[in-house]
Amino acid sequence: MSQKLLVVDDEESIVTLISYNLGQSGYEVDTAMDGRTAIEKVKGTSYDLIILDLMLPETDGLEVCRQIRQEKIKVPILMLTAKDEEFDKVLGLELGADDYMTKPFSPRELVARVRAILRRLEYSPESSQDETDHVKMIIGHLTIFPDNYEVYVNDEQLELTPKEFELLLYLSNNKGRVMTRDQLLNAVWNYEFVGDTRIVDVHISHLREKIEPNTKKPVYIKTVRGLGYKFEEPAHS
Repeated sequence: MSQKLLVVDDEESIVTLISYNLGQSGYEVDTAMDGRTAIEKVKGTSYDLIILDLMLPETDGLEVCRQIRQEKIKVPILMLTAKDEEFDKVLGLELGADDYMTKPFSPRELVARVRAILRRLEYSPESSQDETDHVKMIIGHLTIFPDNYEVYVNDEQLELTPKEFELLLYLSNNKGRVMTRDQLLNAVWNYEFVGDTRIVDVHISHLREKIEPNTKKPVYIKTVRGLGYKFEEPAHS
């Protein structure tokens, strides 16, 4: 069964170009030309990924992203922006986008990025039905189910975006090791961001808000000044 994607852009030529190339790559593509239509479609249809332009009429891409996350819809969002400004990129990620691309881009680059995002989210339903269904990591009050992209704190499930989960999983798999921002960029985002290490800080901040009892005194994700971050098991669980 092909994966279903939603392309949201108010430029018909861009929508046509993206839809054609994704269709040629085997994806089922739905489209929306404005933010309000996109929100309605996302609420009524299950998508595997959303390609969302930042500059949309009436309801812009940032507001679309915000509303999707408020509805606790976890679909990955790849944001497109014609503005090569750090503020736009970081703000989009802060509101729940998982990745971004700056226009102009090549269709081949876009398809490769889509494949990379979807590949990182894949897991085998067949294998998770037997012994791996119970594979979990317990660290302090956190319980992580890697195969199901689920995290619990004291038996309460957390709402993490796919990228937040991947970052948490990578940190927990390297518990006790200091990880630089560049290492985290390369491992979790799977390609170079050329100095955009603020992206890591944004996601670390989001994770702390969700897993730490006190964000001002984190017990799981420690900042190692001048180096990066280290994930630790709390001294008193």
